[in-house]
Formats: sequence, C-alpha cells, structure tokens
Amino acid sequence: MGLFGKKPLKIGLIGLGKIAVDQHIPSIRGNKNLELVAGCSPHARPEGVNAYPDMDAMLKAHPEIEAIAICTPPQIRHKIAKAVIATGRHVFLEKPPAATLGEAEAIKTLAAAKGVSLLASWHSRFAPAVETTRKWVSERPIKSITIHWKENVRQWHPGQKWIFEAGGMGVFDPGINSLSILTRILRDSVMVKKADLHIPVNCDAPIQVEMDMQTEAGFPIRAEYDFLQAGIQTWSIYVESVAGEKLTLSMGGTELEVDGKTLMKEKEAEYSGLYAHFYNLIQKKESDADFSPLRIVADAMLLGKRIAAPEYIE
Repeated sequence: MGLFGKKPLKIGLIGLGKIAVDQHIPSIRGNKNLELVAGCSPHARPEGVNAYPDMDAMLKAHPEIEAIAICTPPQIRHKIAKAVIATGRHVFLEKPPAATLGEAEAIKTLAAAKGVSLLASWHSRFAPAVETTRKWVSERPIKSITIHWKENVRQWHPGQKWIFEAGGMGVFDPGINSLSILTRILRDSVMVKKADLHIPVNCDAPIQVEMDMQTEAGFPIRAEYDFLQAGIQTWSIYVESVAGEKLTLSMGGTELEVDGKTLMKEKEAEYSGLYAHFYNLIQKKESDADFSPLRIVADAMLLGKRIAAPEYIE
C-alpha cells in the first residue's frame, strides 16, 4: 500500500530508451506510492519491464494504468500526449515538454479541458542545492550570472540522431536544464539579447552556443553551451552579488559553494523528487506546466546568428 493506505498509482511508460532505463524506471520502482505496470517502444525491451510495441497494445493489456510518462524524443510528444490525454490519463512529460511552444501550450490546454494532471518536468529544478540557491539569490541584489554547461554528446547521447535533427534542440537539450534552474532561482523574467548558434553543416541543431541574456532588473546573464566537451564535464552556474559575494552551483545543482566555502555536496536524486511531485499533483488534482525554459530556447533560435560548424560524425 502507498501513502496513507492508498493503492500505488499505476504508471505506464511510452519510450524505453536510455533516459527511461537510467532514470524513470528506477525512480518509479523506488517510490512506494507508485507502481510501474508496463512500457511501450517499437524496439526497446528493458529487462523486467512488461513491454509492448505501442500505446494501444499497452493499454489494451493494462487498462488499469492511471498515468503515463512520455520519454520519447520531443518531436513526437504532442501527438502522443494528445492521445494519452484523450484516454483520461495523467501525463508526465520528459523535458523539453514538446518540440515547440505552440505544441506545449496545446498539451496544457488539452489536459485542463480533460481534467487530468500534467507535469512538464524540469528535473534539474529538483537538484538538491537549487532551493538553497534560490533563497540566497532572493535575499540580495545580483550583479551578474554566468552559465557554463558543457558535456560530451558522444558519452551522454550515443546513437541518438534525433538530437541534431530539426526540433531535437542539439546542445540546448542539456542546456535547457540550466535554464530550468535559472528560471527557478530568479523572480524576474529572462530575455535573450544575443545568441551565436554553431550548427554542424550536416545537422539542423546547434552543437555549441554562446548566449547573452538580461533580466527585467537589468543585470546580465551569459550562457556558454558546448556538446563537445572533453575531459571533466561542466554543469555550473556562477552568481555574483552587487556586494561582491560569489556563489557557485555546480555538478548540475548537487554542489553549492559560497565565497570559496562548500555548503552542500549531495548525491543526484532529481527524478525521485520529480515523481514524488507528480504523485502529489495528481492527489491534489493540479498541474505544473511552466514553459519558461523552452521559451528562452525558442527566443534564442529566433534571435540567434547561425554559424556553420564542422560536420558532426559520431
């Protein structure tokens, strides 16, 4: 039995690739209020999961499924989410919530009309040091923020060609994680002022980005994204206050340092927090669908200068 004697929420997965295997499956199984019933994918068959070729087959075999997490590439999420919502089931959207803002807003409208809970998940917001950072930022005037989000695409996304296709977002796929943290720790909205988008000549999405932003309060934000980072991977946000205090949020939000002193150094547990949040939303009959990180990426694509980069070969 789950919390307060309630039966566990029965969940199905659509998409059984790397992110489902690495994060979704263990996080669901680690929560006593949730039960992973089945999943579907045209090809993937993770060990220990009741797997079906498509959603219709999965739901025919398991009509008891109450909620579905969509772990597919973003280009097809709108169509799938529309079908899931039509069945009256709650929806967990892997990030980014859709390929475009229009699709994301349409999903939100459909969920509200059907009365189901919708979670547009931003897993980095659930990193252990994010809320402490948010409090620190809220208590003082800020001078500037710098983001360095650099990783090796060959290590983290092997064989995932969709990421460099139109709608795949390229380096913004990990970069949007930093923007989800940024929009969580700031009260002001963030506006893109300039972006250099380095796009391989054989791809449709950027492999490297330098971006300048600004808040309504007027202080600058610089973001540098790189998908070809060799050696140590970098997922860091640097904040400087007007008084000269310096905060560093690193390793994706698991480590926090202020003026050279380590305040937090925790293990990553983002998806377990996300699924606990999803469960609570359903219990309260609420949704959480904030698309501000996606809007920043969309603005960068609208405003950005496209620069030809060398051909990308995995």
